[in-house]
Amino acid sequence: MTTADATSPLSTWAPLRSPIFRALWIAQLVSNLGTWMQTVGAQWILVDGPNAAALVAFVQTAITLPVMLLSIPSGVIADLVDRRRLLLGAQSTMAVLATALAVSTATGHTTPAVLLTLLFLLGCGQALTAPAWQAIQPELVVREQIPAVAALGSMNINIGRAVGPAIAGVLVSVSGPTLVFALNAVSFGGIVAVLLFWRRPAMDRTLPSERPLAALQAGTRFIRAAPAIRRVLLRSVLFIAPASALWALLPVVARDELGLSSSGYGLMLGALGIGAVLGALSLARIRAAFTPTQRLTAAAVLFGVATAGAALLHSAPLVLVLLIGAGLAWLMAMATLNSTMQLLLPAWVRARGLSVYLLVFMGGQAIGSLVWGLVAGALGPVSALLIAAGLLACSALSSVWLPIRHNAEELDLTPSAFWPEPQVVVEPDPEDGPILVLRTYEVPAETAEEFLAAMAFVGRSRQRTGAMEWRLYRDLGALDRYVEAFVVRSWAEHMHQHQVRLTAQDQLREREVLRFTVGEEKTTHLVAVEPYRPPGRGH
Repeated sequence: MTTADATSPLSTWAPLRSPIFRALWIAQLVSNLGTWMQTVGAQWILVDGPNAAALVAFVQTAITLPVMLLSIPSGVIADLVDRRRLLLGAQSTMAVLATALAVSTATGHTTPAVLLTLLFLLGCGQALTAPAWQAIQPELVVREQIPAVAALGSMNINIGRAVGPAIAGVLVSVSGPTLVFALNAVSFGGIVAVLLFWRRPAMDRTLPSERPLAALQAGTRFIRAAPAIRRVLLRSVLFIAPASALWALLPVVARDELGLSSSGYGLMLGALGIGAVLGALSLARIRAAFTPTQRLTAAAVLFGVATAGAALLHSAPLVLVLLIGAGLAWLMAMATLNSTMQLLLPAWVRARGLSVYLLVFMGGQAIGSLVWGLVAGALGPVSALLIAAGLLACSALSSVWLPIRHNAEELDLTPSAFWPEPQVVVEPDPEDGPILVLRTYEVPAETAEEFLAAMAFVGRSRQRTGAMEWRLYRDLGALDRYVEAFVVRSWAEHMHQHQVRLTAQDQLREREVLRFTVGEEKTTHLVAVEPYRPPGRGH
């Protein structure tokens, strides 16, 4: 069996063997087409009015601004509630809003203010669903297929981006924008229908749900204590920020440098979409041959060459060929970054982690597009694209010093409640805290060095799973005794740490520590109390 065999876990098409994933992927493709058609229709309404240039630009702002504002809160919500119900509610609401836009346009009531308001609300719905949508993917396929899921997701988006505007251009020219708005409203129906059909296993909750603010803080601590995830976010910025120049300035290149019409610009978008499809088709072989860091390096080089070519070449066919390579590079980079994030995140914090990734991704594109537009206005589009190509070369070169984890697929992040239940004689309230946990280890002198090295990984595990502070101490009153101390915000959060957040990988790290100790470690739980101050007493 080859790595590209459709039945292989490494095949790009393997996830489509899951009926629910296949149905959701098709429904998402239809919805993506509808979203891009809606964007073209909205721009068409505004293009002939007063202040057209500013209002057309505001269309993209109205769609992307909610992602910047709501991505992180949406990730928190998606980790606290049933993701299927969240998606159902959001998609149904978006269908109603899209229907309102179609009806308003058909009756002649779609003013710029009405249009931008409805687009902003639709953008809020998209921001609310994005982390939950990403987070449910590992529930639909086996872990080995997550890279293929990321490739299919990127291909889905790029097909929508390439084909949707072309379809909308034809429909708008024939019947006006009302039809594309109506088709977008209908496109949400497919996702709603599949979500209604999907019987997601019920969540077994023996503990009270986290409070939103505490959940946000827990997600922040997790990312702060996860160097591998921070590295993925950094690599995302290093690629997306310069790569956004080509997306932002492509219309200018088509019109001013190549002399193409709007249909020619559509061909350029189509070339990027074709490249993305080719990238998805070949990704299984590419993954088998290259590490994630090597794939990101190749993507930066290939996208940089296309960016430089778009600046320097005046032959439309040559630029189209380079754009096919750029589409392949874009998909390879997005699939690598997205799948690595998915593989590094345990289930309890997956949506929160992915919301940060989506914020970096969308924010990098939005801010990058704005910056490159300003650079192009000051220096010209050719200079802007050449600067971006140079930065992509630097991004490729930085892989030598800033690689990403190459074996994320091998991590076992299955939940593992392996800690023994705390022995307490007084049952604390869930919100009692902070909680101080002390663990005592007896470590022979000859294994102390290995013990300290292993405890560095355990310390990060404690911080990822809930510890606000963590320290390792040596007991001055005993020859070979070390005391680990960490503080958790509340008893409820410590119980989440016990029963929900620990993984098999954390268990592996603790077993490594125990190799260098003798006897059994002793664990003590302390809860903070307020000193009693009699009434009327001063300091």
